[in-house]
Amino acid sequence: MTPLLNEAPECINQPGTWCYQVFQITHNEWLAASANWLIAKPLRIILILLVALIIRFLLHKLIDRVTTMPRSNGGKMPTILRPLRERAPDILGPVVAERRRQRAKTIGSVLKSLTSFVVLGLAAIYILGELGINLGPLLASAGVVGIALAFGAQNLVKDFLSGMFMMLEDQYGVGDVVDIGPATGTVESVGLRITTIRDVKGTVWYVRNGEVTRVGNSSQGYAIALVDVPLSYNADVERATAVLTEAAHTAAATEPLSVDLLEEPEVLGVEKVTPESIELRLTVKVRPGRQWAVQRQLRAACLTALEEAGFLSTATTA
Repeated sequence: MTPLLNEAPECINQPGTWCYQVFQITHNEWLAASANWLIAKPLRIILILLVALIIRFLLHKLIDRVTTMPRSNGGKMPTILRPLRERAPDILGPVVAERRRQRAKTIGSVLKSLTSFVVLGLAAIYILGELGINLGPLLASAGVVGIALAFGAQNLVKDFLSGMFMMLEDQYGVGDVVDIGPATGTVESVGLRITTIRDVKGTVWYVRNGEVTRVGNSSQGYAIALVDVPLSYNADVERATAVLTEAAHTAAATEPLSVDLLEEPEVLGVEKVTPESIELRLTVKVRPGRQWAVQRQLRAACLTALEEAGFLSTATTA
């Protein structure tokens, strides 16, 4: 409590205290007795804020350093992504750099928010302590409010947590061709809450990460190009198989098809018998994301070879 005006505070006789310094300057006992509240506490609060802002600034600079990827660095991986698994296929080429940039940027934004929350939260607690506020009831009330907000925003929290794990695990990224249930197409951007996908018709889909329960990624590791070729019932299957094998190997040895193949094509044999035709199946392992282009080229080469060999089909290709 501030001493009565007719009672001189004892602190005016204690050199080294704020009370003594203020009394020496103002010769006012009330100002001297209130020096702790008027000068000492505000200065300590300002010091706490200053230290907190400096720490926050340094941490943010460190996060920027390990997450920022200049566009002129040749697509090298940001430091923060090096310990994490990456499934980006080589076929994406220049898109890999954008994929890594978005992934690092998103993780960096989460780290920045987390550090700001921790540093500024601790600073607020220290400031309240300086003001003499009892933190027990305040923390209890904050806990109740936090629970209420968690129930109200559980979908938002679910989206953010799902997005964070997808980023860390690199389940998919920019340039991947994915099937995530609600939409199928090429990933254009991946955020903590929303994944943007453009399908083959050009429609852009915005899918909440929390709604993604399974992901089919056609751009990881390798893909299989599959071609089903129809033949008439009276066709010589053995001879047709030989013609398909020769045509597929000839096509596979020429560019640009040879660039996309990882193994030699293989004719598996009769795949299906329908009321209209017999279907032979041809498969080949290709680079991820190139299966559709390879299928079209192989189908054209196989049909041309079969036509030249005299095989006629009453059905269309699969």
